[in-house]
Amino acid sequence: MAQIRGPAGYNIGSSQNRFNVAPGYSNMKAETTNDPSPLDAIREQTSKIEDWLDTLSEPVKPYLPAIGRFLIVVTFLEDALRIVTQWNDQLLYLHDYRSFPRGLNHLFLLTNVIAMVTCSTMVVLRKRANQAVAGLLGVVVTQALGYGLIFDLNFFLRNLSVMGGLLMVLSDSWVRKTFAPAGLPQIDEKDRKMYFQLAGRVLLIFLFVGFVFSGDWGIGRVIVSLMGFVACVMVVVGFKAKFSAVMLVVILSVFNVFVNNFWTLHEHHPQKDFAKYDFFQILSIVGGLLLLVNMGPGQFSVDEKKKVY
Repeated sequence: MAQIRGPAGYNIGSSQNRFNVAPGYSNMKAETTNDPSPLDAIREQTSKIEDWLDTLSEPVKPYLPAIGRFLIVVTFLEDALRIVTQWNDQLLYLHDYRSFPRGLNHLFLLTNVIAMVTCSTMVVLRKRANQAVAGLLGVVVTQALGYGLIFDLNFFLRNLSVMGGLLMVLSDSWVRKTFAPAGLPQIDEKDRKMYFQLAGRVLLIFLFVGFVFSGDWGIGRVIVSLMGFVACVMVVVGFKAKFSAVMLVVILSVFNVFVNNFWTLHEHHPQKDFAKYDFFQILSIVGGLLLLVNMGPGQFSVDEKKKVY
């Protein structure tokens, strides 16, 4: 009777010796494989922080979209109130310095006030978001042209960030697919949401570009600029975008309170209106970042690609 041969007879289970592999090689390879890269280490630590932030923000999370939308439009509401309370000064400026004919300056201001109040209310209530955002974008462009600020770099960059916040409002409102007739190609709501989330993320960071190019340099400014730059890059590429957006919210909020503290200035101080304008504009950008924290970076991001692969 033929002898029954065990696994050893066929060299099964001894592949290391069969291929002359050194005994310590497999252990060394396992240690090398398990050694995390710096990127993985950063991702692990930021994931822990994100989990802690999610737990901490749990009570306010249902209200986060509404808070974000309100903060985005608060600069438009403040601007409408300022125009109404300074009506005669605004008319005089447009007529004497911008060469607006009488009557046209009235129409310009009235149209802007009505558009800002109406569209801002629609954004907060999530009613006709497409038309509301288009109206507010039109206000940004017409005011830049009307007041002659289109070539002011700081104003231009800040308003790009405000536009980024408005695009985040649009992507937040597009949650359902549109109906497309058979045979006709059409981008659905989710596809448009991806593109607008990407555009909104990119535009939101232009505020920091304006911050770098304005003001005097000091050690505090260098530190804030470096931290802001790192967070901005993370937001743009969508790497730990929620964590980086929260970091930007904290930096901007602290900066806003200590630098744009218009409430400490005298009523007739020449910088009071400028500080108030900057304060509410930064609030709008903070609102856009809060929407980013709530929605996430979207599919065009490192975070989402990591989930896929």
